[in-house]
Amino acid sequence: MAVSLKNLSLKDITNNNAQPHSPFRVMVYKEIADNIRSWRFLVLLLLVALTFFASMYVSLNNIKTAIANVKDPDHLFLYLKLLTTTDGSLPAFHIFLSFLCPLLGISLGFDAINSEQNSGTLIRLMAQPVYRDNLLLSKFISALIIVSTLFFSLALLMVGGGLLLTGVRMEPEEALRIAGFVIITIVYIGFWLSLSILLSIKFKQAATSALVAIGIWLFFTIFYPMIVSLIAKSFLPNPNFLSPAEAVYYNGILLNIMSLAPNQLYTDAVTTLLMPSVRSLGPLTMEQMAGAIPSPLPFKESLMVVWPQLSGLLAATTACFALAYYLFMRREIRS
Repeated sequence: MAVSLKNLSLKDITNNNAQPHSPFRVMVYKEIADNIRSWRFLVLLLLVALTFFASMYVSLNNIKTAIANVKDPDHLFLYLKLLTTTDGSLPAFHIFLSFLCPLLGISLGFDAINSEQNSGTLIRLMAQPVYRDNLLLSKFISALIIVSTLFFSLALLMVGGGLLLTGVRMEPEEALRIAGFVIITIVYIGFWLSLSILLSIKFKQAATSALVAIGIWLFFTIFYPMIVSLIAKSFLPNPNFLSPAEAVYYNGILLNIMSLAPNQLYTDAVTTLLMPSVRSLGPLTMEQMAGAIPSPLPFKESLMVVWPQLSGLLAATTACFALAYYLFMRREIRS
């Protein structure tokens, strides 16, 4: 069912004497309550929790081997290994999230506006002294609050479970990297949430907006890499006849094209944060590798490496929400 304000009393929203909170805060609280009580959220919560526990189970079974591998520059980062170690039977947790996060964002926003209009509550709400941007922001902020609480809770659960099972104290470097991983995950979900809200404004039917959002997700996840690969094989020179400098140049072009996909930005960013030994997301020349020691980067340096990816996700999220805001403010709302 759609997230709705139909059970929210308009008197409670507009009467400041009866309600000490602002109308915006009241709508955010109501949206959070409706989301938490919905079966849709419970199913998604169960799916994310099962994925988390399955990944942690596989990681704990293989953590001893990962820590004992002295050839791995990251073998001393126990808590980061919990999020990245796998035996091949299941993907690592951060790889799983690159598939689950779009579904979570789409499910929380695909019927944000059109369901309100179809049920008749939107025109009743807009007839009151409530700003349109407050309604749109309440949809977005409430979903982000729920997602942030969920993933920070999972991170704390992972840290607590690792501490109880291993007895190893977490280093500040690991805490910063895990916090950065959670923040980037929230930003990634925020992009799909803003895109789904935009589609809920553009299309009148919730089913149509959901199908379009899922189609966009499948395009970037499955078909976009295939299209880029076909174009590269058709138009780029044969790699066997390229010099090292030319190979690096053309690989850089391909990486820039692949970076247009949101899932690629997310995967590059979280992989760099959770694997401190990753020094670059692109190809390196022999001159750049000269004198380099295979050792973990400090958190600040890793953050500088992923800053373009994080900026791209933030820019895409802002662009989608700004377009949704523009369309909703110009939209004629009538019965």
